[in-house]
Amino acid sequence: MDEESVSVTEIPDGAAIIDVREDDEWEAGHIEGALHVPLGELPTRLDDLPLDDDMYVICRTGGRSHRAVAWLTNNGFDAYNVAGGMGSWNLDHGKPIVSENGEEPWVK
Repeated sequence: MDEESVSVTEIPDGAAIIDVREDDEWEAGHIEGALHVPLGELPTRLDDLPLDDDMYVICRTGGRSHRAVAWLTNNGFDAYNVAGGMGSWNLDHGKPIVSENGEEPWVK
């Protein structure tokens, strides 16, 4: 099954966004309301995922989310890769991000 990519502008309002970046990247800046599941933890955290919803998977540039989406779709989930990742979300499209540490959020 071919993995489907969507642009940042195609993500529906209120959609389930899964951020598969590492902890330090998440803390520096992430999408408010996104679910943080680092790529290496994905197989052990399936219970945390919204099973009945389409999931939009994001990382820094699209590589890790591509692998996550391939794994998720092979395991029966409806998942889409966010093309360009957080760089596209924040830097290209100016969509807001928040940080966990009270500092100015940025894409690490």
